[in-house]
Amino acid sequence: MLVDMANRWVGITIDCANPKRLASFWSAILRIPATAEHGDDPGWATIGSRFDSRPRLTFQRVAEPKTGKVRIHLDIEVDDIEAGRRQVENLGGRWSGERHDYDEGVVMVMRDPEEHEFCLVQYFR
Repeated sequence: MLVDMANRWVGITIDCANPKRLASFWSAILRIPATAEHGDDPGWATIGSRFDSRPRLTFQRVAEPKTGKVRIHLDIEVDDIEAGRRQVENLGGRWSGERHDYDEGVVMVMRDPEEHEFCLVQYFR
C-alpha cells in the first residue's frame, strides 16, 4: 500500500575535515548565514536551517580524506562567470581548469577548499 505523505528536501550533508572552514566558504558564496543547529559540536557546522524554504548545507567532520571524484555536486548560478571564479579563489577555492561553453551558457568546474567539486554556471538570457 502506498502511503500519501508530504516529503520535503531539507538539506545536503558534506563530509569534510574542517566543518567550520567549509561552512564559512559556502556561506560567503551562497550568502546564506551560518546557524547553530548543531550546537557547539566542532564536528558539525551548518548554513541555513531545516526550517527555511530552501535546503540547508551541513558539514560533517570525517576522518577519511576525500579520494576520487564526487558523484554529486552543486551548481551555483552566477551573473558573471569570471567574477564568480575570482570570488571562489579569493575565498580559498580554486578553478579546476575545466570550462564548458554551451549555447545556453558557460560552466566552470570549481573546487572548494577541501577539493569538493562544484560548478559555477552563467546562463545566457
